[in-house]
Amino acid sequence: MAPTRLSDLSEGDLLARLFPIFDGTKGVARLVLGPGDDAAVLGSPSGAVVLTTDSMVRDRDWRDDWSSGHDVGRKVVAQNVADIAAMGAVPTGLLVALAADPSTELAWVLDLAEGIAEAAREAGAPVVGGDLSSAGEGTVLVAITATGDLGGRAPVRRDGARPGDVVAVCGGLGRSGGGLQLLLEGRGRTHADGEPEPADRAVHELCLVHRTAGAPPVEQGPLAADAGATSMIDISDGLVRDLGRVARASGVRMELSGAALARASAGALTEALGEADALRQVLSGGEEHSLAATFPAGAVPQEWDVLGVCAEGEPAVVVDGQVPLVTGWDHFRP
Repeated sequence: MAPTRLSDLSEGDLLARLFPIFDGTKGVARLVLGPGDDAAVLGSPSGAVVLTTDSMVRDRDWRDDWSSGHDVGRKVVAQNVADIAAMGAVPTGLLVALAADPSTELAWVLDLAEGIAEAAREAGAPVVGGDLSSAGEGTVLVAITATGDLGGRAPVRRDGARPGDVVAVCGGLGRSGGGLQLLLEGRGRTHADGEPEPADRAVHELCLVHRTAGAPPVEQGPLAADAGATSMIDISDGLVRDLGRVARASGVRMELSGAALARASAGALTEALGEADALRQVLSGGEEHSLAATFPAGAVPQEWDVLGVCAEGEPAVVVDGQVPLVTGWDHFRP
């Protein structure tokens, strides 16, 4: 039997398939009015709304031979809720937009929705609505706009780091970049490969993080804010590039420890890539969606790993006094 494609359905037919998938994400009191009207209504207990948006494009941000629709759904949610957490806020809602070639198979779209719904439930952020559109031949674009609530906190900005602050990270480093490297080299594991053999587990771990973004430490954003974080950022374009943004915004020099970075590269990264490539990915691998922050000395939460300190000087990120040769991801200058 030929697969059902979007061109076989009306927009109403597709929404009737999608709404039940997203219904399971709505169990939060702040949702006043969910999908089905011209707009959704969310409560905002603190009186301030945190907003962010991110998108993914087929063959630019994922490849169908590597990633399932479910993988893509989890990843596009992770990108957004990590940005909310980096402000010190709690995710409160997600708006999902899909623009797709009408020949796209319905099964892929439903798999995408399942991935979005699963990640939304984990983040505690209901899918409250969105938009559907057709697109040109071969094109699929998925975009999410996420909202968040600060719970009375001040937002944690990029420009608050001060000399003497400690630089720390919560979550892994370099795993997504390592997975991408393995996939590009033809050594990776795709969504179709099934359970890995013991010898492949490190490769499987890295590739799974690249395909899905893993599980960003979303709950740690508000906890870091409560602990006194002076700046914070989601690691989406690589540690050096993203900390560099904080350094420039704050006017500080970030001095990282090579020993601390070597510890971050241990385990699956080094096992799968070797020491040199593992360290390169720790410094420059993007789409990790861990959190990096600065804290006053003595205020770093237990779950965070210290990487270095902030100092006076020309804004930059250095490792053992040297400027790294790697940079990170740039959408228009890869």
